[in-house]
Amino acid sequence: MPLQPCPICQKPVAPRPENTSQPFCSRRCRAVDLGRWLGEEYRVPDRQADEREDEMPSGGTDRGHDA
Repeated sequence: MPLQPCPICQKPVAPRPENTSQPFCSRRCRAVDLGRWLGEEYRVPDRQADEREDEMPSGGTDRGHDA
């Protein structure tokens, strides 16, 4: 089975018993990934927000239009 690439630097990643940083190749790449999460470079999509954008406003009034 071929080694999987590190998601940060693309180097081959050693299997778990000999690499405690797996799925990353090193502690450095693991720290880079954590920094990206903490810096909000990665985002999980909010499916509920996407669904709300498709809905019509409730109440039947046009709140965004001045008469």
